[in-house]
Amino acid sequence: MAAMLLSSLDQTIVSTALPTIVGELHGVNHMAWVTTAYILAATIAMPVYGRLGDLIGHKSLFLGGIGVFLVGSVVAGVAQDMTWLIIGRAVQGLGGGGLMITSQAIIADLVPPRQRARYMAPIGAVFGLSAVAGPLLGGWFTDSIGWRWSFWINLPVGALALAVGAFALRLPRRAAEVAFDYLGFALMAFAVTCTVLVTTWGGTEYSWSDPLIIGMAVGGLLAWVVFFFSQSRATEPIIPLWLFRSRIFNIATLIGLLVVGIGMFAILGYLPTYLQMVYGLSATESGLLLIPMVVGMMATSLPSGRLMSSTGRYKVFPIVGTVLVCLAALLMSTLDTGTSLVLVCVYVFLLGAGLGMTMQPLVLAVQNDFPGSDVGTATSANNFFREIGSTLGTAAVGSLFTHRLIDQLGDRLSADATRPDTQSLTPALVHSLPDKIQDAVILAYQHALTPVFGYLVPVFALGLVLAFLLPEKKLADDKDPGPDPTSAAQPGVTGPDNTEAPAPTGR
Repeated sequence: MAAMLLSSLDQTIVSTALPTIVGELHGVNHMAWVTTAYILAATIAMPVYGRLGDLIGHKSLFLGGIGVFLVGSVVAGVAQDMTWLIIGRAVQGLGGGGLMITSQAIIADLVPPRQRARYMAPIGAVFGLSAVAGPLLGGWFTDSIGWRWSFWINLPVGALALAVGAFALRLPRRAAEVAFDYLGFALMAFAVTCTVLVTTWGGTEYSWSDPLIIGMAVGGLLAWVVFFFSQSRATEPIIPLWLFRSRIFNIATLIGLLVVGIGMFAILGYLPTYLQMVYGLSATESGLLLIPMVVGMMATSLPSGRLMSSTGRYKVFPIVGTVLVCLAALLMSTLDTGTSLVLVCVYVFLLGAGLGMTMQPLVLAVQNDFPGSDVGTATSANNFFREIGSTLGTAAVGSLFTHRLIDQLGDRLSADATRPDTQSLTPALVHSLPDKIQDAVILAYQHALTPVFGYLVPVFALGLVLAFLLPEKKLADDKDPGPDPTSAAQPGVTGPDNTEAPAPTGR
């Protein structure tokens, strides 16, 4: 739990501290890289940790991930310029991506799928808690004892997790020597880097027609094609292609990419902006209004975990959860200046309740469909594609919002001397403007962003259709469900030892 908290908290803790950080380190032009470096490194690391964990065991990688994460925290904490801060964040990501994967895989090592639901539900709650606690904690550190404590706080928590993991964890031992797929890793790293940079820079730093963006898009696409081809030939592939023979894996991963990756991160990324600009809330106050999301997640994830353990069934939870998420997005698309903050809290609660019933059941369904020796690989691949979805979703919503906002501001603000610089608008500036201009800017933000929430409804609706198509396989009572005796391995698809891979049992 502590390791998962470290990893997920650091994705959001710097968001409220960023203005102060880049101001002190004189790096406003490189602000986006503080977040991008972490996400990029974590996304690349996930499948590597997952595959190696299945081959050599999860304990050593878990402890190593904590160590790498703590080194990155120290580098970021002592950084005196943006270059070293970004390097520190990248190192943190290399460790944090591993912590997210190995934490879930260790649970699979210790308990059978049916009881695993009781442990996965709190992890989902921790993930949601960190999405809200991160900005609040980062803001408090910045306003009180200094932004560097956003990184120093990791040291005692990480040291505790390291000590407990080293002395208390008793996990199965695996092979001592394995062949690592260096070519696959290089291709994957290049493909992910191009994907993240295109979606991060396109429409913001560079126009979509810029040769650099087009070149990276083409290069990234080619790298993905060559990467997956190489995985069919590799002795120990990072993302084995036999994973995609499982209908449960394919459908659960797509639901996670659409609902959690694209949807959740897109809403969380821009709802605080709406609250600050339209309602005039401070950064801390807008973060506090996300607390109902955590309450909603805990209210549904913990009971759903107990129900999954007692019944051995999971399919109903992502169905109901996706309905709630879809309803929340639909209601958010109706927000206007007259909507009370109480209603906003209700909508955010519905979002959290839906996510609480969706996130961990999907991971559990994937883990339950593979033998124990492949659980880490399947879990990491599932999380990997979800992270790709979060990058794409945040970038797509950001691009839509930015273009709509520019149009709205241009339509509503006359080109006179009292017009503010639209490139330098801050919540404080907006709410200090003359009433007429202030109302125009607020309406521009409202009409620019609320329809974007509505655009997410079809994305969630597609996730709902997939949830109905998700096969349900009763949760196993032992740690290794093993292959279904009625299923046969697909000819020509090999597992880790170059024998035919055991077929996943979801049909």
